[in-house]
Amino acid sequence: MTRDSTETPPAGEPTLQPAPDDAREAEIPEAGSLDPLEALPVPEPAEENPTPMSAFMETLPEETLSETEYLSDTTPSGEPAEIDPDKLDPDALKVIHRLHAHGHEAYLVGGCVRDLMLGRTPKDFDIATSAHPGEVRAIFRNCRLIGRRFRLAHIYFKGGKIIEVSTFRANPTELDASNGAEAAADTGTENGEEGSEAEESQDLLITHDNVFGTAEQDARRRDFTMNGLFYDVAEGRVIDYVRGRRDIDERYIRTIGDPEIRMREDPVRILRAVRFASKLGLDIESRTYAAMEGAVEDLPRCAPARLLEETFRLIRGGVAAPSLRLLAALDALKILLPPVAAYFKENGRRGRETFYAYVEALDRRVSSGEPLDDAILLAALLVPIAQAGPVVESQDPAVRPSVAQGIEDLLAEFVQTARLPRRIAERCRLLLIAQRTLSGERRRRTGAFRRHPLFNDALVVFEISVEATGQHREALEAWKRGEVPSLKPEGGTSEGGEAPRKRRRRRRRSGRNKTGAGEGASAASASAAGGAEAAGGEAADSGESDDAGDAGETGDDFESGSESGADSDSDSEFDEG
Repeated sequence: MTRDSTETPPAGEPTLQPAPDDAREAEIPEAGSLDPLEALPVPEPAEENPTPMSAFMETLPEETLSETEYLSDTTPSGEPAEIDPDKLDPDALKVIHRLHAHGHEAYLVGGCVRDLMLGRTPKDFDIATSAHPGEVRAIFRNCRLIGRRFRLAHIYFKGGKIIEVSTFRANPTELDASNGAEAAADTGTENGEEGSEAEESQDLLITHDNVFGTAEQDARRRDFTMNGLFYDVAEGRVIDYVRGRRDIDERYIRTIGDPEIRMREDPVRILRAVRFASKLGLDIESRTYAAMEGAVEDLPRCAPARLLEETFRLIRGGVAAPSLRLLAALDALKILLPPVAAYFKENGRRGRETFYAYVEALDRRVSSGEPLDDAILLAALLVPIAQAGPVVESQDPAVRPSVAQGIEDLLAEFVQTARLPRRIAERCRLLLIAQRTLSGERRRRTGAFRRHPLFNDALVVFEISVEATGQHREALEAWKRGEVPSLKPEGGTSEGGEAPRKRRRRRRRSGRNKTGAGEGASAASASAAGGAEAAGGEAADSGESDDAGDAGETGDDFESGSESGADSDSDSEFDEG
């Protein structure tokens, strides 16, 4: 159990203060203070009407001291600063300076320090401070507190830029262990059999993490040594409580403390280690990797929304291929992406090669800087699974078209348990369905298909598919030119490369036409269909169906999943997506 806030800590231990629910006012500096920002109004701790977000989108006043007035290229000892000041974010430096002026400790922390020491450009700059969240809010008027379990301060600047400020915290698991040791000592069972059994059965999963501590405790509660580094901008030196320098120099990912305990405290650290290894090109230390293998079974205990977000971060970073290979080696895909694991099992080595060809094509697209939303990213991953599964289309116009059942189940689970917006799941499903039309496996009214809002996104996924497999390149070029690719026969092209024969489609016969007259009408319809297909390019330009005399066959049947009987003028489910 975590020590209650009313308890007195043992002698020699730092005082740990629980995070308050209400904001605390910052101490007002005395007259004559050098803080140039003290004239800013201090917000009230509680507000009945929350401040609109637009009020936070402002920079600090122009009279703020320039960072060059308190930051130099050398340390107080005269040695060069360990990190070039020109590589530090000016807004983060202003926040640190203002916290210092109010008597608080404040350091750059985590990923920004790690990236700078690796010679990379940080994506953002985070700050850790001794100031409580309420005190930070009282100091900065352009600040908003977020989070419930873990209270953070976001300081807003123009352009939507955010500097995240967190308070030094302690590891609750270590507090629980120390409390348990004290209790065992009091009962005389510390080294007894009962005590060892209790220790083995102890649940290490962190469910509360909101206990304040010191800078050293905050460093030790972090996941990996390379993320536990602090940088003191005033002193120009890196503060290393966890030997993170050594691991960065050796290019190792190593947990802080016992890897078995740290991974079971929060199994999401498995995905973080995979992302860092893939993104930074680092090796995972052997004991840490063994602990990751053992903690995979605990992944279902984590919040599904956290697992999904970490999975998307792997894909968004352009390192999906190495990340998914590492997750497959850890046997974690069966939990994170069950259809992918089932696809590997059913298709073996050839299936894995096909899947990773798609993922590598997606990584190249992401690395080029092209913005892709989550629906496109997820659809590009699932295309090979969707193509491998059988497609069963109902003849009932009321039944919507579907993809492989495993994908349908996965998207439904993401929506129900992982908080994936239903809009993204539906877009992903429709993008997968559209691939059959783009490749020529399904026929639909070309004009309506081109005008649909999802057409361009579907074409992006199709381009990734063509790049991965080399197939349907002619169809892709035809779509880009505004033409209509020829319809692919059910059996596909022959091995000899012969031109595929066009499939003759029969008109639906009415109940009255069961005589020879009906057969003659059918033959006339087939003849008309051949003429319309020969003029397919003209039909595409005009937005009309490929076969004017066969509207039931070539109409807008996307919403029904059938190839006949759909009303071509009705709004389709694809249009609603």
